[in-house]
Amino acid sequence: MNIDKNISSPLFQPIRLRGLALANRVVVSPMCQYSAVDGCMQPWHVVHLGQLALSSAGMMMIEATSVEDIGRITPGDVGLYDDATERAMGEVLTVLRALNPRVRLPLAIQLGHAGRKASSNAPWDGGQQIALQDGGWEAVAPSAVAHIDGELPPWAISCDQMRVLLQRFVDSTERALRLGFDAVELHAAHGYLVHQFLSPVANRREDEYGGSLENRMRYPLEILSAMRARWPEDRPLGVRISATDWDEASSWGLDEAIEFSRACEAAGADWIDVSSGGVSRKQNIVLGPGYQVPFAEAVKKAVDIPVMAVGLITEPKQAEEIIAAGQADMVALARAFLYNPRWVWHAAQELGASVEAPVQYWRSEPREARGLYGETQVGQR
Repeated sequence: MNIDKNISSPLFQPIRLRGLALANRVVVSPMCQYSAVDGCMQPWHVVHLGQLALSSAGMMMIEATSVEDIGRITPGDVGLYDDATERAMGEVLTVLRALNPRVRLPLAIQLGHAGRKASSNAPWDGGQQIALQDGGWEAVAPSAVAHIDGELPPWAISCDQMRVLLQRFVDSTERALRLGFDAVELHAAHGYLVHQFLSPVANRREDEYGGSLENRMRYPLEILSAMRARWPEDRPLGVRISATDWDEASSWGLDEAIEFSRACEAAGADWIDVSSGGVSRKQNIVLGPGYQVPFAEAVKKAVDIPVMAVGLITEPKQAEEIIAAGQADMVALARAFLYNPRWVWHAAQELGASVEAPVQYWRSEPREARGLYGETQVGQR
């Protein structure tokens, strides 16, 4: 039941990232669940990720994972910064890997830090900053500039503290290696700490880490280079970026994002995952199906490594056309998978492809789509 390399659908063509082979171009995007306890994954994560591990996607990324406790967006964020968080994640991964032993689904983890957007309530609790007296904590950022007027401002991180934090990114990378992840993604998007350094909206520094684009890129690239140095040569490491702040007052737009993408490639990145927004309260986003795909297309023209497109990609034909047109090399879906964990199966049926699926589910194959799960079918007593 392996993917047929001669099939017509570009979405189901294999792709290689360094030594890692992906059976198709569909990636399960990182999705925050805000359901951890003290950074530790819980039974919810077993069920949530277990569904997605059976999706037949080319790769699955674990939700944004903080490299230190104060780097969590909410108290419910997952972390990988001490033995307890590593042990809890390892227990979940053991279950995921046992679900379908016939197929080894590539697993990736997205590492990041919330910066000034930390100490927030979960979205279903309003998402606003948690006051110190209510169990919140003081956030850290490139500059002492609050994300929202009236919030407690973060403290501006010093150069010495930046070196300590960089080591925490490396430590979490080492923990990810011990857990056996196949790939790592650095979260440099959505207004979180690494993006905060890149954007003049949040970065008001006057030292070598602020001001010019070269200076604003310096710390993100130092983090990336340190992670790449620790991550095995045969395993891929990607970067998620915001291609624009959607704020006319900010210089962080597609031109600067392209320069950063090129610098990431030179520093050893193996893919660029192109999203947008998140750092400016003045952002004016024009939503629509595939609204971020043009950003991915522009980045793809500027780099020689694979590019991943995200953002309201919901339909199989839509995803296929993105790959076929050369706008991106992979597509990452989030909400579509929450709504339909079997999205890849249905896409394969619609596009005339076949996928690997658990033998326990082979009998679910529609009669009009024989061959969706391969040639051999299971009899029924």
